Amino acid sequence: MDEGLAALGTRYRDAFAAATSEQALRLEHARVLGKKGELTAVLALMRHVPADQKATVGSRVNTFKEEVEAAFEARLQAIARAAREAELRGLPHDLSLPGRLELGRGHFHPIAQVRDELLAIFRDLGFVAESGPEIELEENNFTKLAFPPDHPATDMQDSFWLGPGLLLRTHTTTVQPREFLLRKPPLAVVMAGAVYRRDDDVTHSPMFHQIDGFLVDEKVSFAELKGVITAFIERLYGPGLPVRFRPSYFPFVEPGAEVDCGCVFCRKPDGTYAGCRVCKHTGWLEVLGCGMIHPDVFRHCGLDPERYSGFAFGVGLDRLAMLRYDIPNIRLNFESDPRFLSQF
Repeated sequence: MDEGLAALGTRYRDAFAAATSEQALRLEHARVLGKKGELTAVLALMRHVPADQKATVGSRVNTFKEEVEAAFEARLQAIARAAREAELRGLPHDLSLPGRLELGRGHFHPIAQVRDELLAIFRDLGFVAESGPEIELEENNFTKLAFPPDHPATDMQDSFWLGPGLLLRTHTTTVQPREFLLRKPPLAVVMAGAVYRRDDDVTHSPMFHQIDGFLVDEKVSFAELKGVITAFIERLYGPGLPVRFRPSYFPFVEPGAEVDCGCVFCRKPDGTYAGCRVCKHTGWLEVLGCGMIHPDVFRHCGLDPERYSGFAFGVGLDRLAMLRYDIPNIRLNFESDPRFLSQF
Protein backbone atom coordinates (compact mmCIF):
# COMPACT_ATOMS: atom_id res chain seq x y z
CA MET A 1 0.00 0.00 0.00
CA ASP A 2 2.78 2.42 0.99
CA GLU A 3 4.75 1.54 -2.12
CA GLY A 4 1.68 2.29 -4.31
CA LEU A 5 1.21 5.75 -2.75
CA ALA A 6 4.93 6.49 -3.12
CA ALA A 7 4.84 5.58 -6.82
CA LEU A 8 1.74 7.75 -7.33
CA GLY A 9 3.45 10.67 -5.65
CA THR A 10 6.30 10.53 -8.12
CA ARG A 11 4.09 10.15 -11.20
CA TYR A 12 1.50 12.84 -10.45
CA ARG A 13 4.15 15.49 -9.67
CA ASP A 14 5.89 14.85 -12.99
CA ALA A 15 2.54 14.80 -14.87
CA PHE A 16 1.38 18.08 -13.27
CA ALA A 17 4.70 19.76 -14.07
CA ALA A 18 4.49 18.64 -17.71
CA ALA A 19 0.91 19.94 -18.23
CA THR A 20 0.99 23.25 -20.13
CA SER A 21 -2.78 23.94 -20.31
CA GLU A 22 -5.68 23.85 -17.89
CA GLN A 23 -7.37 21.11 -19.90
CA ALA A 24 -4.26 18.87 -19.77
CA LEU A 25 -3.82 19.54 -16.05
CA ARG A 26 -7.41 18.59 -15.23
CA LEU A 27 -6.99 15.42 -17.26
CA GLU A 28 -3.95 14.42 -15.17
CA HIS A 29 -5.82 15.28 -11.99
CA ALA A 30 -8.66 12.94 -13.03
CA ARG A 31 -6.17 10.15 -13.73
CA VAL A 32 -5.04 10.33 -10.11
CA LEU A 33 -8.20 11.11 -8.11
CA GLY A 34 -10.99 10.26 -10.58
CA LYS A 35 -13.52 7.45 -10.09
CA LYS A 36 -11.34 5.23 -12.27
CA GLY A 37 -8.08 6.90 -11.22
CA GLU A 38 -4.86 5.39 -9.95
CA LEU A 39 -5.66 6.12 -6.30
CA THR A 40 -8.89 4.16 -6.60
CA ALA A 41 -6.89 1.17 -7.79
CA VAL A 42 -4.54 1.52 -4.81
CA LEU A 43 -7.45 1.79 -2.37
CA ALA A 44 -8.66 -1.58 -3.62
CA LEU A 45 -5.75 -3.05 -1.71
CA MET A 46 -7.15 -1.80 1.62
CA ARG A 47 -8.85 -5.14 2.11
CA HIS A 48 -5.42 -6.71 2.55
CA VAL A 49 -4.33 -4.23 5.25
CA PRO A 50 -4.51 -5.60 8.82
CA ALA A 51 -7.32 -4.11 10.89
CA ASP A 52 -4.98 -2.50 13.42
CA GLN A 53 -3.18 -0.61 10.57
CA LYS A 54 -6.19 0.62 8.57
CA ALA A 55 -6.52 3.87 10.54
CA THR A 56 -2.88 4.74 9.90
CA VAL A 57 -3.10 3.86 6.22
CA GLY A 58 -6.34 5.82 5.87
CA SER A 59 -4.67 8.87 7.37
CA ARG A 60 -1.84 8.58 4.84
CA VAL A 61 -4.38 8.35 1.99
CA ASN A 62 -6.14 11.54 3.16
CA THR A 63 -2.81 13.32 3.45
CA PHE A 64 -1.92 12.19 -0.07
CA LYS A 65 -5.25 13.54 -1.44
CA GLU A 66 -4.59 16.90 0.20
CA GLU A 67 -1.11 17.03 -1.32
CA VAL A 68 -2.52 16.25 -4.78
CA GLU A 69 -5.18 18.97 -4.48
CA ALA A 70 -2.62 21.53 -3.28
CA ALA A 71 -0.25 20.67 -6.11
CA PHE A 72 -3.13 20.88 -8.61
CA GLU A 73 -4.21 24.37 -7.44
CA ALA A 74 -0.62 25.62 -7.45
CA ARG A 75 0.00 24.36 -10.98
CA LEU A 76 -3.37 25.74 -12.16
CA GLN A 77 -2.46 29.22 -10.92
CA ALA A 78 0.98 28.94 -12.50
CA ILE A 79 -0.57 28.08 -15.90
CA ALA A 80 -2.96 31.06 -15.61
CA ARG A 81 -0.10 33.43 -14.75
CA ALA A 82 1.96 32.15 -17.66
CA ALA A 83 -0.92 32.66 -20.09
CA ARG A 84 -1.51 36.20 -18.82
CA GLU A 85 2.18 37.11 -19.06
CA ALA A 86 2.34 35.73 -22.61
CA GLU A 87 -0.68 37.85 -23.53
CA LEU A 88 0.83 41.00 -22.04
CA ARG A 89 4.26 40.45 -23.61
CA GLY A 90 2.90 39.42 -27.00
CA LEU A 91 2.71 41.68 -30.04
CA PRO A 92 -0.25 44.12 -30.02
CA HIS A 93 -3.13 43.66 -32.44
CA ASP A 94 -2.66 45.23 -35.85
CA LEU A 95 -5.52 47.73 -35.93
CA SER A 96 -4.92 48.38 -39.63
CA LEU A 97 -6.22 44.91 -40.54
CA PRO A 98 -9.80 44.70 -41.86
CA GLY A 99 -12.46 43.55 -39.42
CA ARG A 100 -13.67 39.99 -39.35
CA LEU A 101 -17.37 39.61 -40.08
CA GLU A 102 -18.06 36.07 -38.93
CA LEU A 103 -21.14 37.29 -37.06
CA GLY A 104 -22.39 39.41 -39.96
CA ARG A 105 -23.07 43.12 -40.10
CA GLY A 106 -25.58 44.82 -37.84
CA HIS A 107 -28.97 45.99 -39.12
CA PHE A 108 -31.86 48.21 -38.16
CA HIS A 109 -34.75 47.08 -35.97
CA PRO A 110 -37.88 46.23 -38.02
CA ILE A 111 -39.72 49.25 -36.59
CA ALA A 112 -36.80 51.50 -37.53
CA GLN A 113 -36.80 50.05 -41.04
CA VAL A 114 -40.51 50.79 -41.49
CA ARG A 115 -40.09 54.27 -39.94
CA ASP A 116 -37.28 55.22 -42.34
CA GLU A 117 -39.22 53.89 -45.31
CA LEU A 118 -42.32 55.91 -44.41
CA LEU A 119 -40.36 59.09 -43.72
CA ALA A 120 -38.67 58.72 -47.11
CA ILE A 121 -42.07 58.43 -48.80
CA PHE A 122 -43.40 61.58 -47.11
CA ARG A 123 -40.21 63.49 -47.89
CA ASP A 124 -40.73 62.60 -51.55
CA LEU A 125 -44.26 64.00 -51.23
CA GLY A 126 -42.89 67.34 -50.00
CA PHE A 127 -43.08 66.96 -46.21
CA VAL A 128 -40.31 68.02 -43.81
CA ALA A 129 -39.40 65.67 -40.94
CA GLU A 130 -39.36 67.26 -37.48
CA SER A 131 -39.22 65.93 -33.92
CA GLY A 132 -40.42 66.80 -30.43
CA PRO A 133 -39.87 65.81 -26.77
CA GLU A 134 -41.36 62.62 -25.33
CA ILE A 135 -42.04 64.42 -22.02
CA GLU A 136 -44.71 66.90 -23.01
CA LEU A 137 -46.88 69.68 -21.61
CA GLU A 138 -50.55 68.90 -21.11
CA GLU A 139 -51.56 71.89 -23.22
CA ASN A 140 -49.62 70.60 -26.22
CA ASN A 141 -50.83 67.03 -25.75
CA PHE A 142 -54.51 67.82 -25.15
CA THR A 143 -55.66 71.44 -24.82
CA LYS A 144 -54.22 72.94 -28.02
CA LEU A 145 -55.40 69.88 -29.95
CA ALA A 146 -59.03 70.55 -28.94
CA PHE A 147 -59.43 67.57 -26.59
CA PRO A 148 -62.47 68.12 -24.35
CA PRO A 149 -61.59 68.32 -20.62
CA ASP A 150 -63.53 65.10 -19.94
CA HIS A 151 -62.02 63.13 -22.83
CA PRO A 152 -61.06 59.55 -21.75
CA ALA A 153 -57.48 60.06 -22.97
CA THR A 154 -56.93 62.64 -20.20
CA ASP A 155 -57.80 60.05 -17.55
CA MET A 156 -55.02 58.60 -15.36
CA GLN A 157 -55.87 55.14 -16.75
CA ASP A 158 -54.79 56.18 -20.26
CA SER A 159 -51.84 58.54 -19.72
CA PHE A 160 -48.59 58.43 -17.79
CA TRP A 161 -48.58 61.64 -15.73
CA LEU A 162 -45.24 62.83 -14.36
CA GLY A 163 -46.61 65.78 -12.42
CA PRO A 164 -49.11 68.66 -12.70
CA GLY A 165 -49.43 69.54 -16.39
CA LEU A 166 -46.63 67.17 -17.41
CA LEU A 167 -46.93 63.70 -18.99
CA LEU A 168 -45.40 61.25 -21.44
CA ARG A 169 -46.87 62.19 -24.80
CA THR A 170 -49.72 59.96 -25.96
CA HIS A 171 -49.25 60.79 -29.65
CA THR A 172 -46.72 62.47 -31.91
CA THR A 173 -49.38 65.03 -32.90
CA THR A 174 -47.91 67.12 -30.06
CA VAL A 175 -45.36 68.39 -32.59
CA GLN A 176 -48.19 70.12 -34.48
CA PRO A 177 -48.85 72.98 -31.99
CA ARG A 178 -45.11 73.36 -31.48
CA GLU A 179 -44.60 73.87 -35.22
CA PHE A 180 -47.49 76.37 -35.35
CA LEU A 181 -45.73 78.47 -32.69
CA LEU A 182 -42.37 78.33 -34.49
CA ARG A 183 -43.44 79.23 -38.04
CA LYS A 184 -46.45 80.26 -40.07
CA PRO A 185 -48.14 78.40 -42.97
CA PRO A 186 -47.67 77.06 -45.55
CA LEU A 187 -46.44 74.02 -43.62
CA ALA A 188 -46.07 70.36 -44.53
CA VAL A 189 -44.53 68.48 -41.62
CA VAL A 190 -44.18 64.82 -40.65
CA MET A 191 -42.89 63.55 -37.28
CA ALA A 192 -42.06 60.09 -35.95
CA GLY A 193 -41.28 58.78 -32.49
CA ALA A 194 -42.27 56.82 -29.41
CA VAL A 195 -45.53 57.48 -27.57
CA TYR A 196 -46.94 56.11 -24.31
CA ARG A 197 -50.36 54.90 -23.16
CA ARG A 198 -51.63 52.54 -20.47
CA ASP A 199 -52.22 49.57 -22.78
CA ASP A 200 -50.64 46.14 -22.52
CA ASP A 201 -51.80 43.07 -24.46
CA VAL A 202 -50.91 41.06 -27.57
CA THR A 203 -51.58 43.95 -29.97
CA HIS A 204 -50.89 46.91 -27.63
CA SER A 205 -47.83 48.04 -25.70
CA PRO A 206 -47.37 50.80 -23.08
CA MET A 207 -44.77 52.24 -25.46
CA PHE A 208 -45.29 52.20 -29.21
CA HIS A 209 -44.40 54.30 -32.25
CA GLN A 210 -46.28 56.66 -34.53
CA ILE A 211 -45.81 58.89 -37.53
CA ASP A 212 -48.00 61.98 -37.61
CA GLY A 213 -48.13 64.56 -40.34
CA PHE A 214 -50.05 67.67 -41.32
CA LEU A 215 -50.33 70.12 -44.19
CA VAL A 216 -51.64 73.64 -43.61
CA ASP A 217 -52.12 76.45 -46.12
CA GLU A 218 -54.89 78.60 -47.50
CA LYS A 219 -57.74 76.72 -49.19
CA VAL A 220 -56.54 73.17 -48.39
CA SER A 221 -59.39 70.70 -49.01
CA PHE A 222 -60.27 67.09 -48.23
CA ALA A 223 -59.53 66.29 -51.86
CA GLU A 224 -55.85 67.10 -51.28
CA LEU A 225 -55.88 64.88 -48.19
CA LYS A 226 -57.22 62.00 -50.28
CA GLY A 227 -54.57 62.61 -52.93
CA VAL A 228 -51.68 62.60 -50.45
CA ILE A 229 -52.91 59.52 -48.57
CA THR A 230 -53.61 57.60 -51.78
CA ALA A 231 -50.14 58.44 -53.12
CA PHE A 232 -48.61 57.36 -49.82
CA ILE A 233 -50.38 53.97 -49.84
CA GLU A 234 -49.48 53.32 -53.48
CA ARG A 235 -45.81 54.00 -52.75
CA LEU A 236 -45.97 51.80 -49.66
CA TYR A 237 -47.81 48.79 -51.11
CA GLY A 238 -47.71 49.32 -54.87
CA PRO A 239 -49.90 51.00 -57.50
CA GLY A 240 -53.47 50.03 -58.24
CA LEU A 241 -54.38 49.14 -54.65
CA PRO A 242 -57.93 50.25 -53.75
CA VAL A 243 -58.22 52.85 -50.94
CA ARG A 244 -61.34 53.75 -48.97
CA PHE A 245 -62.12 56.42 -46.37
CA ARG A 246 -64.53 55.59 -43.53
CA PRO A 247 -66.01 58.33 -41.30
CA SER A 248 -64.47 58.32 -37.83
CA TYR A 249 -63.98 60.60 -34.84
CA PHE A 250 -60.77 62.23 -33.61
CA PRO A 251 -60.90 65.27 -31.30
CA PHE A 252 -58.44 67.34 -33.34
CA VAL A 253 -59.97 66.86 -36.82
CA GLU A 254 -63.38 67.51 -38.37
CA PRO A 255 -64.37 65.63 -40.42
CA GLY A 256 -62.28 62.60 -39.52
CA ALA A 257 -61.76 59.30 -41.31
CA GLU A 258 -60.15 55.89 -41.02
CA VAL A 259 -58.28 54.81 -44.15
CA ASP A 260 -58.27 51.22 -45.42
CA CYS A 261 -56.48 49.70 -48.36
CA GLY A 262 -56.92 46.39 -50.14
CA CYS A 263 -55.25 43.48 -48.35
CA VAL A 264 -51.79 42.97 -49.82
CA PHE A 265 -51.57 39.46 -48.36
CA CYS A 266 -54.54 37.79 -50.04
CA ARG A 267 -54.96 39.92 -53.17
CA LYS A 268 -55.20 37.84 -56.35
CA PRO A 269 -53.77 38.84 -59.76
CA ASP A 270 -57.30 39.57 -61.03
CA GLY A 271 -57.84 42.16 -58.26
CA THR A 272 -60.13 40.05 -56.08
CA TYR A 273 -59.35 38.97 -52.51
CA ALA A 274 -59.31 35.45 -51.13
CA GLY A 275 -59.59 36.60 -47.52
CA CYS A 276 -56.96 35.81 -44.87
CA ARG A 277 -56.21 35.95 -41.16
CA VAL A 278 -54.50 39.34 -41.44
CA CYS A 279 -57.50 41.15 -42.96
CA LYS A 280 -59.97 38.98 -41.02
CA HIS A 281 -61.40 37.81 -44.36
CA THR A 282 -62.68 41.30 -45.23
CA GLY A 283 -60.18 42.05 -48.01
CA TRP A 284 -59.28 45.37 -46.32
CA LEU A 285 -56.39 46.49 -44.09
CA GLU A 286 -56.75 49.46 -41.73
CA VAL A 287 -53.78 51.75 -42.38
CA LEU A 288 -54.22 55.10 -40.64
CA GLY A 289 -56.50 57.80 -39.25
CA CYS A 290 -56.82 61.27 -40.75
CA GLY A 291 -59.04 64.30 -41.20
CA MET A 292 -59.27 68.05 -41.68
CA ILE A 293 -57.69 69.97 -38.79
CA HIS A 294 -60.37 71.23 -36.40
CA PRO A 295 -60.84 75.03 -36.38
CA ASP A 296 -60.42 75.01 -32.59
CA VAL A 297 -56.86 73.69 -33.04
CA PHE A 298 -56.04 76.74 -35.20
CA ARG A 299 -57.61 79.06 -32.61
CA HIS A 300 -55.71 77.49 -29.70
CA CYS A 301 -52.45 77.82 -31.68
CA GLY A 302 -53.01 81.43 -32.72
CA LEU A 303 -53.97 80.84 -36.37
CA ASP A 304 -57.04 82.21 -38.13
CA PRO A 305 -59.32 79.27 -39.11
CA GLU A 306 -61.10 81.55 -41.60
CA ARG A 307 -57.86 82.02 -43.48
CA TYR A 308 -56.10 78.67 -43.02
CA SER A 309 -57.20 75.08 -43.42
CA GLY A 310 -55.31 71.83 -43.44
CA PHE A 311 -55.33 68.12 -42.86
CA ALA A 312 -53.57 65.76 -40.45
CA PHE A 313 -52.95 62.01 -40.35
CA GLY A 314 -51.46 59.45 -37.99
CA VAL A 315 -49.87 56.07 -38.75
CA GLY A 316 -49.06 53.34 -36.21
CA LEU A 317 -45.54 52.13 -37.01
CA ASP A 318 -45.80 49.01 -34.86
CA ARG A 319 -48.95 47.87 -36.67
CA LEU A 320 -47.40 48.43 -40.08
CA ALA A 321 -44.26 46.54 -39.02
CA MET A 322 -46.39 43.65 -37.75
CA LEU A 323 -48.27 43.58 -41.04
CA ARG A 324 -45.12 43.91 -43.14
CA TYR A 325 -43.23 41.11 -41.38
CA ASP A 326 -46.18 39.03 -40.09
CA ILE A 327 -45.19 39.56 -36.42
CA PRO A 328 -47.81 37.84 -34.21
CA ASN A 329 -47.14 39.63 -30.89
CA ILE A 330 -46.22 43.28 -30.40
CA ARG A 331 -44.07 42.41 -27.36
CA LEU A 332 -41.53 40.76 -29.68
CA ASN A 333 -40.60 44.24 -30.90
CA PHE A 334 -39.34 45.27 -27.47
CA GLU A 335 -37.81 42.14 -25.91
CA SER A 336 -34.48 42.39 -27.81
CA ASP A 337 -34.43 38.65 -28.46
CA PRO A 338 -31.61 38.02 -30.98
CA ARG A 339 -33.47 34.98 -32.35
CA PHE A 340 -36.28 37.35 -33.40
CA LEU A 341 -34.19 40.33 -34.49
CA SER A 342 -31.78 38.24 -36.58
CA GLN A 343 -34.62 37.53 -39.04
CA PHE A 344 -34.59 41.13 -40.25
